[in-house]
Amino acid sequence: MNDLPESNNSLLLALREILPEKYLLTTKEDLKPYECDGFPVYRRLPLAVALPSTIEEVQKIIHVCESLRVPIVARGAGTGLSGGALPHEGGIILGLARFNRILEINDDSMTMRVQPGVRNLAISEAAAPYGLYYAPDPSSQIACTIGGNVAENAGGVHCLKYGLTVHNVLEVKIITVEGALVTLGSSTLDTPGYDLLGLMTGSEGMLGIIVEVVVKLLPRPPETKVLMASFDTVEDAANAVSTIISAGIIPAGLEMMDNLAIQAAEAFAHAGYPVDAEAILLCELDGEGEQLAEEVSLVADILREANSIRVVMASSDEEKATLWAGRKAAFPAVGRLSPDYYCMDGTIPRKKIAAVLAEIQALSEHYDLRVANVFHAGDGNLHPLILFDAGKTGELERAEHFGADILELCVKMGGTITGEHGVGFEKLDQMCVQFSEDELTHFHNIKYAFDPYELLNPGKVIPTLHRCAELGAMHVHHGELPHPDIPRF
Repeated sequence: MNDLPESNNSLLLALREILPEKYLLTTKEDLKPYECDGFPVYRRLPLAVALPSTIEEVQKIIHVCESLRVPIVARGAGTGLSGGALPHEGGIILGLARFNRILEINDDSMTMRVQPGVRNLAISEAAAPYGLYYAPDPSSQIACTIGGNVAENAGGVHCLKYGLTVHNVLEVKIITVEGALVTLGSSTLDTPGYDLLGLMTGSEGMLGIIVEVVVKLLPRPPETKVLMASFDTVEDAANAVSTIISAGIIPAGLEMMDNLAIQAAEAFAHAGYPVDAEAILLCELDGEGEQLAEEVSLVADILREANSIRVVMASSDEEKATLWAGRKAAFPAVGRLSPDYYCMDGTIPRKKIAAVLAEIQALSEHYDLRVANVFHAGDGNLHPLILFDAGKTGELERAEHFGADILELCVKMGGTITGEHGVGFEKLDQMCVQFSEDELTHFHNIKYAFDPYELLNPGKVIPTLHRCAELGAMHVHHGELPHPDIPRF
C-alpha cells in the first residue's frame, strides 16, 4: 500500500523506474525503522526510503531528487548519536546498507578499498590474515559502517595514538548533488590541490554521498599490555591522565570511567572492575621488547604516584579482551540503570578534566538527574550519559538542558561541542555558542558551493544566523558559566 501523498506521485513513479519494488520503501510500517538514528529523542518519517546497490542507481536517484528539489538524507547503519540521519519529512532516506562489499585488499601498500556499507569491524577482520588492522574503533564498531564513520569523523578507544577517521582514510569517491562521481584524495600519501578529502571527512552528509572509501591499514602491534588503575577520587584519576601524557608517553588507548559507569559495566560485562572505586583508568601500551617494558614500568609508577589504590596488568589476551569488553559495553550497560539515557559528546583540554567533571556533578545535582561518565581521557573526549525517564513529565526537557549546559561548559573551558559524534540535529544551538557569525557565514558558503539548493541533509550541522540571533547565543553567557547559582568545586 502506498502511503505517499498524491502530490509526491511523480517522485515515487520516477524512483520505481530505478529500483525494484522491494528496495523502495513507502508504507508507514516499512518507514518506521528509519525514523531516527541512535539519537532517538527526535523522530520523523521520510517520504520514502531508497536502497540502491550501484553507483549508477545512486546517480539516477540524486538526479530525480535534484530535479524535483527533494531533500536527501544519506544513512548507513543508523548508529549515529547526534540525529545526523534524522529524516526530512519532505525528503527521502538514501540507505547505503547494500553497498557492503570489500573491493580490494592491498597488503603491499597496506590499504583496503571498500564500499560505504562495510562494517568497521569487518575491515579489521578482513585485514587480519595479512597481519594488519584498521585503527579507529568506535564502541559501535560491530555495527557501524565505514561510510558513516567518514561522515562523522568517528573515533574510538585507540585513536589517541593512531588518530581519528580523518587520519586513516586516504581516498573517497562521492556523488555530488548534480550526480557527478568525484574522487577526493588518493591512495598515495599526498595529493595536489586543496584538501577536499579533509573537508568531506566529518561533513555529516552535507556535501556529497560517499560511495567508496580507501582506508589505511596498520601492522598489528607485536605486543600489547593493558593496565587498569583504580582511584578513590575522580580528581586523582584525571590528574594521572595529564601526568602520563606529560611524561612523553602516548598510549594506544587511555580510557576513564566513573563509579556509576563502573558499576553498570561490571554488572553487564563482568570485566573484573572494582565497583567500590570512584574511577578507573584503562591504559593500553603497545610496542615490543625493552622499550615496551620500560613504558609499562613508567606508567605503573605514575599511576601509583597519582594515588591509585590498585594497579593491575592483564596477564593474557583473554584478560585484555575482558577489560576492554567492559569499556566497549559501557553505553548499553548504562541503559540498564534507567529507562532512558542521553549520551553527550564534547571535548576539553586534558588538564581541565577534573574541573569539568566537578562542574558536571554540580549540574547533576541542580537538575536532579544522575550522570555516568565514560570517556576517551587521553584526548579529552567526554561522554557523559545523563539518566532520565521520558515517561516522567519534564525529565526529557531537563536532560536536554543538562546536556546543553555540558556542551557550553566544554566551550568555556577551551574545548569543543563534539569530539566524534558530530553536530547533526542535536547540537545546532550549541554551534551558535562555539562559532561567531562570520565563521558560520563561511560554513554556509561552503555548503552552498557543494549544494546550492540545500538538498543534502538539510537542517543539520550549520544553524541559520536567524536561529542564533533568536537564541542570543553567539557567546557563552557573556563569559560566565551556566547557572551561576550552582556551588562550584
